[in-house]
Amino acid sequence: MNPINVYNGLQEFLGVGGVVLFVIMIVTFALWTFILERFAYYLFAHKPTKARLKNEWEARTDKTSWRAHAVRDEMVSQVKERTDTNVGIIKTLVALLPLLGLLGTVTGMIEVFDVMALSGSSNARLMAGGVFKATIPTMAGMTAALSGLYFSTVLPRWSTRETARFSDELQVG
Repeated sequence: MNPINVYNGLQEFLGVGGVVLFVIMIVTFALWTFILERFAYYLFAHKPTKARLKNEWEARTDKTSWRAHAVRDEMVSQVKERTDTNVGIIKTLVALLPLLGLLGTVTGMIEVFDVMALSGSSNARLMAGGVFKATIPTMAGMTAALSGLYFSTVLPRWSTRETARFSDELQVG
């Protein structure tokens, strides 16, 4: 796999799909950056955070007062906040990608109508380029959205589960 061939192929693909395809590529990179950040958090930072907060709770002498319950709730909220970070952004980007694909469809169809207006006829060969240009961003937007759809549903469940587990680990009384 020659990097020059990959680069040329990517340039050709982006050229066929138009500007919208470049935007879809950038949004897809952002989506996967946020997904990988969540995995990095769960792999490297989640357990130490939970352990630190649990040790703080265990070091407390008072675990039954109103103030102790407020501290416990605040610790659970910290875990929930950290596990929920960027999940909303991931969901938003997954929802945005098909819409960007549809934008590419619209721009491609505008090109078809421009060709029809300039040529004064509905020549199928002239329209084929615009229709092809219209389908590429649609396909790319849907494919990119599908690549992140699984994680947009799994990550909130992980967050809820990990928050509940941490809440159960902090024993009151």
